[in-house]
Amino acid sequence: MNLQFWMTIRRRIPIFLLLISATGCSRPDNRTVAVLTGADRVAAGEKALLLGKRVGLITNHTGITRDGRHIADVLHEDKQIELAALFGPEHGIRGRAEAGERVESDIDEATGLRVFSLYGRTRKPTPDMLDGLDVLAFDIQDVGTRFYTYISTMSLAMEAAAEKGIPFVVLDRPNPIGGVLVEGPVLDPALRSFVGIHPIPLRHGMTVGELARMFNEEGWLKNGVYAELHVIPMQGWKRSMLYDETGLKWIAPSPNMPKLQTALLYPGMGLLEATNFSEGRGTDRPFERVGAPWLDSEAVIHELRGQFGDEIEFQPVTFVPKDIPGKATNPKFEGETCQGIRFTVRDGHRLQAVKLGFALILALQKHHADVFHIHDPRMHLMSGQRWVAGALKQGATADELISRWQPDVEQFLQLRSKYLLYE
Repeated sequence: MNLQFWMTIRRRIPIFLLLISATGCSRPDNRTVAVLTGADRVAAGEKALLLGKRVGLITNHTGITRDGRHIADVLHEDKQIELAALFGPEHGIRGRAEAGERVESDIDEATGLRVFSLYGRTRKPTPDMLDGLDVLAFDIQDVGTRFYTYISTMSLAMEAAAEKGIPFVVLDRPNPIGGVLVEGPVLDPALRSFVGIHPIPLRHGMTVGELARMFNEEGWLKNGVYAELHVIPMQGWKRSMLYDETGLKWIAPSPNMPKLQTALLYPGMGLLEATNFSEGRGTDRPFERVGAPWLDSEAVIHELRGQFGDEIEFQPVTFVPKDIPGKATNPKFEGETCQGIRFTVRDGHRLQAVKLGFALILALQKHHADVFHIHDPRMHLMSGQRWVAGALKQGATADELISRWQPDVEQFLQLRSKYLLYE
């Protein structure tokens, strides 16, 4: 069926969702439950959307079932499905390329299939790449932060599928940092980029399946196209859950996201990439240890302790960033001894990571104005608003920043309520 057909009927027919009733699991004392991802449900036989189809699959090393099988292998071995092509995002199909490193198209060793790169010559599947496909599927673990690029890849792929007139299927996975806390500026559409593709807060509190619904139904895809969207939801996931409460094994979604704690800190510490202060790349604890040779660790820690409770612990630390193949090339302050701060998350349910990131930047601005610098264009893109860099330089408090973006967040919360799939 062609694109015009779907654009004609999409306002008459509700979005296609595979919403299969889930049996709730009570949390045992260790607060973990047996969450089943969309991939788990497909592997268990809930694959009606893919049966008899030539499937293109956008995935990477995180597309793993509970029993350790890669979704590409599951589909490739299924005689009722023809897995015809693979598509790899930033970091590549096996997750080995570092942030920003161009990824080339290749052949997947496990399946022998062509892998089309979506982080090389193009970031959006071309019509030629989709030739002969009946459906395009997406299964990648996100980390819940707007400037993490997998959701941008998903959006661009949805556009391509809509333009080609083929269905788009999302195999849903947890938001590892939970679906309750929502923080940070809502993206100004004028600042749309690959690190901020749609007007959502910096920390959005949604799963990729929920985001796909929003991107599609709000008409945010380019040129007003609408995808024939299907979401295969999880079973057993609750919005209050962090990843370590799902019973799923943590697989680093990218080389510098080794643990859940990293992901919990990332919405705030990722902002440091728009400054001349080390976010910890070039160490084994990126985003958990941050610093610079000139940092007065004790003074800055004192500032932060006054704004946060026992949900996070701050400790002074020293570290030396170094080149780590596949993880960090030419990191900030390479080979220099940095005075730093080590963050230990004690309660990920309560930690306001975006507030923490801005509070740290403000403390650096206060104590090290002579050497600390914010790169305005980069901060515009990372924060999603042009006013943020100026407010930081003028010494606004973290609470003042929150009061400025909170009305937009409240509007977003009302908007997202239409697209939530989980309680």
